[in-house]
Order: sequence, then structure tokens, then C-alpha cells
Amino acid sequence: MSVIGIIPARYASTRFPGKPLAFIEGKTMLQRVVEQVKLAKGLDHILVATDDERILKHCEEIKVNAVMTSAEHQSGTDRCFEAYVLSKSKADYIINIQGDEPFLHPDQISSLIAACDGKNELITQMIKCTSQETLFNNGEVKIVLNQNNEALYFSRSVIPFLKNEAPENWHLKHTYYRHVGMYVYRADVLEKISKLSVSALEKAESLEQLRWLENNFKIKCIETSYDSHCIDTPEDIEAVLRLMKK
Repeated sequence: MSVIGIIPARYASTRFPGKPLAFIEGKTMLQRVVEQVKLAKGLDHILVATDDERILKHCEEIKVNAVMTSAEHQSGTDRCFEAYVLSKSKADYIINIQGDEPFLHPDQISSLIAACDGKNELITQMIKCTSQETLFNNGEVKIVLNQNNEALYFSRSVIPFLKNEAPENWHLKHTYYRHVGMYVYRADVLEKISKLSVSALEKAESLEQLRWLENNFKIKCIETSYDSHCIDTPEDIEAVLRLMKK
């Protein structure tokens, strides 16, 4: 199976303008992401999808291919599809790699590639919830699975509800998973989901993957032991660095 890795890199972030070009211990965030992605096994091609000339120029400096995409996209999925079309590449699968996770582990990408078997329509990652704090954090998206580790539902709420158990013990009595936000799309499926309208559940939870589930697409979930460290604000950089140094 041929697989392309696409890294959406927007300049106009509300909470952190210019985020891909922010320096983290001598290297830009985007450069750190690209370096980690290049260490993954199984990618045939890497492409940055941006909306800004400054990021496009930086991609030349760090020697990674890039394309200019629309500034109007509402999601990384839409930006990935346009980038894939513009690249004129042919691939079986496309991986949407978060451009604001500079410390992602290459094995996270490799494990997703291993699930690209031609049958799986959409693939993403999950990690076990091991604390009450994480489980009840509405910023962490929880996943309910079927017996094939395909997603039944994603929610910011804790699901399932454990009847007759104290909430502080829920993570000890049931195996909960939370979402790690990289997506893999089979090429034909990416084209189809890019044409879907925003759905009711998507609006309610502000989670685009619910649009796909509502339209009967299957999302395979692969367990990882590597946590996700997303940079949303300048303050997050120091927090993540402290965590990584531990």
C-alpha cells in the first residue's frame, strides 16, 4: 500500500498566530514535526499543506515539499484533501499528521501505516485513560468501541456511565480510551467525506469524526502507548518541554 503523510500547517491560529514557525529550543515547531515524520517507516511521500507564504518559504529552507492551500478550510481533513489533489500524487492512503505536535513519536505513524490494509476506510489512534483527572477532562475525547476496535462514538463526556460505581473509581473498573488525533484516510474515502455536510452530532460535540460515523463510515482505532502533546498556546511549549524532560 502506498501512503502519503500530509502535515497541515496554518499560520492564522487564533490562540497562537504563526505557531508552525515558533521556535522550540533552536528549531521551529514545523521543523521538529517534519524531522519526526521522516523517521517513520512506510511513508512514500511527505507534504506540508499551508495557507501562508512564510510557511511555504520555510519549507524550502528545511527541505520538505509543500503546497499552498485555501485559507478558508474549516478542518485539517479538508486541507489534506486539497493538498492531495494539488500534489497530483496517487496513493492508497493519506495520513493527516498534526503540525502542532513537535514531539510525536515516529512509531505512532508507523503503527497507523501497518493498519493500511486496503479494507480499513479510516484509521486513528487511542490511548488508555489511566486517571480520573484525564477521564473527566472535557478537552479529552473518549471513544466507545465495538469488538473490532472500530469506533461506535466519540465524546467529550465520559462514556460509558458506570452504574453503581463511584466516579473516582470508573477508570479502575472499566477500560476507557481517549482519542489521539491523527487520522488516516483511504484515498477514495477522503474524497467522499470531504463532500459531506456538517452533521448534528458534529455540531453538538465539535468533533468532525462524528460526521463520518453519522454517514456510516467505519473508523478503525489503533492503540498506542505514546501520549499526544499538542501545542495550542505559547505557554504550552514550556509545559510540554518540562514534561518531556521528566
